[in-house]
Amino acid sequence: MIKSSALLLIFILLFIGKTSFSQDKLPVRGFCIGTPQPAEVNSFVKFITEELVPRNVNTLIVRIDYSYKFESHPELRNDSVLTKADVKKLVDVCRKNQIRIIPQINLLGHQSGGKYLNNLLRVYTGFDETPHVKMPQKYKWPNSDSLYCKSYCPLHPEVHKIVFALVDEICNAFESDAFHAGMDEVFYIGDDKCPRCSGKDKAELFAGEVNLIRNHLAMKNRQLWIWGDRLLDGKTTGMGMWEASMNNTHRAIDLIAKDVMICDWHYERPDQSAVYFATKGFNVITCPWRMPEIAVRQTQDMFRFRASVTPEMKERFQGMMQTIWSDAGQFMDEFYGRKSNIKDGENTQTNCFKAMYVEIQKQNEIKR
Repeated sequence: MIKSSALLLIFILLFIGKTSFSQDKLPVRGFCIGTPQPAEVNSFVKFITEELVPRNVNTLIVRIDYSYKFESHPELRNDSVLTKADVKKLVDVCRKNQIRIIPQINLLGHQSGGKYLNNLLRVYTGFDETPHVKMPQKYKWPNSDSLYCKSYCPLHPEVHKIVFALVDEICNAFESDAFHAGMDEVFYIGDDKCPRCSGKDKAELFAGEVNLIRNHLAMKNRQLWIWGDRLLDGKTTGMGMWEASMNNTHRAIDLIAKDVMICDWHYERPDQSAVYFATKGFNVITCPWRMPEIAVRQTQDMFRFRASVTPEMKERFQGMMQTIWSDAGQFMDEFYGRKSNIKDGENTQTNCFKAMYVEIQKQNEIKR
């Protein structure tokens, strides 16, 4: 009896220890990537199984945009699109391996790239926030129009009927409980020449769009995720116009719903703006890209934040997400060594991804 009790006590202590250890793991261990081409879906499923699963990735964001065979608005499809059957393969492998899969369509900003309009503004030209800014024959930055990417007008009376049909359809296809709306690098908002937005507060316009999308998703118990750069003050922080806002949208941070997930990206410095978002009441994820050294430091910071704050604050520091700014096929070519760019040296998406997940594992093994 004594031996049995002793063994039971040891088992309980070991169980408690293991439970405590598992609770120290990051709630979100993410990976964000562009859509695979239809012919690459099976290879991407294999990549998920052989590379994401062993690294304990539990969140996958697929930037689908218009690369899906939309039925609600077929006029907005890309030339090469995924079918329901293709998406089902991704959904099934993720469900089997307890990975939360989340689709993304860029909303508000990123409605053009280079000299080309993206599908929404190409088809529905009236949605353009800045129709007076013409797409150039040859794109360069900087330019006289301050054109980086076009935006749709958030106050256009017809835009959300179209946009929300796409959002609902893609969320249904991915069987998802969340949607990533992008909303980064919005330079065109509240333009002086827009008949609807002119003279309006840019922070209120941005917050209004965030909340409108958030509320639409909430009706079906879905969560909104966005990039966090437009909510940071680029001038005060010195972060500038790319990783933060220089057009006064940063004040929207006090106007949007607190259940929006913030994806806080910094690629060349381990800026600790995650603390700012958490202090404001948001759940936040830190997102590196291609510099392994920076990703390691950001990972260490995320674990340090969780270990050194109140219980209320701890769970707002949700974790880490590797961002891949190419489609799945291009990344897999790099990852498996089929194509490489020598000039990038160590600073590649592949090396960053590997280094971040090695550091997550190291941090999980540290007794706290």
